Amino acid sequence: MSSAIPFDADAVSPAQRLEELLEEVAELVGQRNAIDGRIVDIVAELERDELCGATGARSIKALVAWKTGMTPNNAETIVAVARRAEEFPLCVEGLREGRLSLDQVGVIAEHAADGSDAHYAELAAVATVTQLRTAVKLEPRPEPAAEPDPEAEPKRSFRKEVHDDYTTYQIVLPRLEAAKLDAGLQSHHDAQIAAWKRDHENAEGVSEQAPPFPNTVDAFMGLVEAGWDADVAARPHGQHTTVVVHVDLAKDGEKPVAALHLGPVLTDEERRYLTCDATCEVWFERYGQPIGAGRSARTVNRRLRRALEHRDRCCAVPGCGATRGLHAHHIVHWEDGGPTDLDNMVLLCPFHHRLHHKGGITITGPADQLRVTDATGRELHRGSLARPPTTPPPNVPPYRGPTGERADWWWYTPFQPEPPPSPN
Repeated sequence: MSSAIPFDADAVSPAQRLEELLEEVAELVGQRNAIDGRIVDIVAELERDELCGATGARSIKALVAWKTGMTPNNAETIVAVARRAEEFPLCVEGLREGRLSLDQVGVIAEHAADGSDAHYAELAAVATVTQLRTAVKLEPRPEPAAEPDPEAEPKRSFRKEVHDDYTTYQIVLPRLEAAKLDAGLQSHHDAQIAAWKRDHENAEGVSEQAPPFPNTVDAFMGLVEAGWDADVAARPHGQHTTVVVHVDLAKDGEKPVAALHLGPVLTDEERRYLTCDATCEVWFERYGQPIGAGRSARTVNRRLRRALEHRDRCCAVPGCGATRGLHAHHIVHWEDGGPTDLDNMVLLCPFHHRLHHKGGITITGPADQLRVTDATGRELHRGSLARPPTTPPPNVPPYRGPTGERADWWWYTPFQPEPPPSPN
């Protein structure tokens, strides 16, 4: 590996020092490019063989950002190159050999059209990242489809379809009401994104264990909950979070069967999730006849909730810094006799609370000796995998980089994608 070169200011001229320092930079950058190429190959293999799920990470991008300690944007670039490596073999090979940088290949992988590998492999050898972005923008784009003739606005409608594991809603709104819904969704989405960035983005990137980035469904549910909260504030007796669960104890020695009130049968993880922290009424039945209600102590009162928030501050899963909408989780579950006290409870974000009850992570205690493991039993810790190298650096030539010349786009011929096949 290259090492610092000592200089004698009296014996070496500034021009010679500059040349030798830049030569060392070229050598280091070539090695770095080759290392990035190897990381791209590893990420492609992780995604191809679906190995990411074994780590408990919510996405391959989150795994790369966490394990490498890089920013989410750089991790997204690596994932983009890995996903299109087969479409751009010449560009990726240039990255492996140290001739092209990750940023150069990333611009091509993220935005270039299919079949443009040879065109951009030649251009990237002399063009900067900014010039490559301009070249990609100059590609001709397909013409947008002609807009249909305007018709009368449809009448409002709302349809619900219940399936085994999910429910589908379809809503039809006139333009003005649809604009009002879009504005409300966008407002809640912006607030959720701001909260997510405040809790999870830092100089070290985004942890593997951070909850998923808020999407439109999260914004819609936030809009529903906000309206529900406003209604309950006006009518405190509404108890909008109450879920009535019926547990059938007819078969001794077997697992209880639970169902929502006038609703479907719950799985084991759904039953445990609902009876963990949700304000729910649990009615026990035998042969269809109610025989009693569950212990009211399962609901976390305000005093215990404040104590948990003061102690935990955020989600207890390593690497997750969520601070809003946290659930109080029983380490030893409530239905297994676990007490509702500080030693048996921790705060979890909704994402990791659901993941735990689905078996994605395991949480054992007590709370002051909390241990979180993934589905394979590996204990989760904060921090990246970075460590001092134990192997020599890649043996690649120095990176010469772009020529640095000003691009004259008047003489540049953009890549021309193949026209779509004719329907005839």
